[in-house]
Amino acid sequence: MSEKPAVTIDLCGMPCPAPLLGAKKIIDDLQAGQTMVLVSDCPGTEDDLYAWCKFTGNQVVTTAKQGSGATAYTLKKAGGAQTTPIAHVTLDMRGVSCPGPILEAKKLLDGMKAGEVLQMVSDCPGAAADIEAWSRNAAVELLATLAMARGAHEFYLRKK
Repeated sequence: MSEKPAVTIDLCGMPCPAPLLGAKKIIDDLQAGQTMVLVSDCPGTEDDLYAWCKFTGNQVVTTAKQGSGATAYTLKKAGGAQTTPIAHVTLDMRGVSCPGPILEAKKLLDGMKAGEVLQMVSDCPGAAADIEAWSRNAAVELLATLAMARGAHEFYLRKK
């Protein structure tokens, strides 16, 4: 990530929900599109942040394990340049290994109209690379990839 975060807050040693509440307090004062870094060693922080971001429109941009065992979460305040596309159809492929997610997405996209958007959720570790390669060679445009909790990603694909 090239942009320097507006604020970094270290809440190691604080149990949940303190890291989430700390993030909310800081991000409320940021401008749309600005980022912050939250460092936490609480094991529940990741799930809390992803759920909160999904609800508020904020985004977990990156997560990075620290040598201390803590995790640094880069959060972006909602309202910046990147917004989540509106999906016409949702396909949840969590638990299905590759190439299953792409095969099912292709079936759905074949029945969709040009310009419609498919939201596909997958936790297959190879899905991101596979979908990027597929979108370069198919009649589909990858609009966005958003990280979710527990290694899953949301992929927004528009039929060309």
